[in-house]
Amino acid sequence: SRLMHNLFLYLLIIFTMNVSSTIIDDLDKTRANWSAISDNVMGGISEVNFYEMDDGTDKFYRLEGNVSTKNNGGFIQSIINFPVNAEDYQGIRFTVRGTSDDYYMWIRTPASRFPWDRYIAMFQPKEDWSIIEIPFSSFEKSNFYMRKRMNISKIRTIAFAAYGKDFQAQLDIAKIELY
Repeated sequence: SRLMHNLFLYLLIIFTMNVSSTIIDDLDKTRANWSAISDNVMGGISEVNFYEMDDGTDKFYRLEGNVSTKNNGGFIQSIINFPVNAEDYQGIRFTVRGTSDDYYMWIRTPASRFPWDRYIAMFQPKEDWSIIEIPFSSFEKSNFYMRKRMNISKIRTIAFAAYGKDFQAQLDIAKIELY
């Protein structure tokens, strides 16, 4: 019947809307604009290395370095310059592996007025590749004066960070997308 046909089309549209994703970087057709910085910018002594690798099976980025809290430091990060309106998405999905430490995703929006302002979510990679999804709703603001809820229509940068303690960081990142 016509009603069933329309209902089917409607459900198909709804279903496809929910499963859509936008690739930010897949190390293939879609590439992001990356940069890497450490706490050296503020007098810290952490060392950061960020490069692309190909082990024959997988292509991936590696963020690694010695994170040191000396001199009020304590971070290394790889940053994607990604001005985007993410209103139609629920969060960020990425494929990752690394040391079993806490790592962070830092997102900056226009509410991030100072270099230390960001929205933060913690994640722990496994030794083997795994897919992690972080909903935008689980990011927390870094300072009291920022908007409580991140304005996902105005994301400026997305960063992977090793932060807050002395350790040898190694994080491999293979695919990043909005879901």
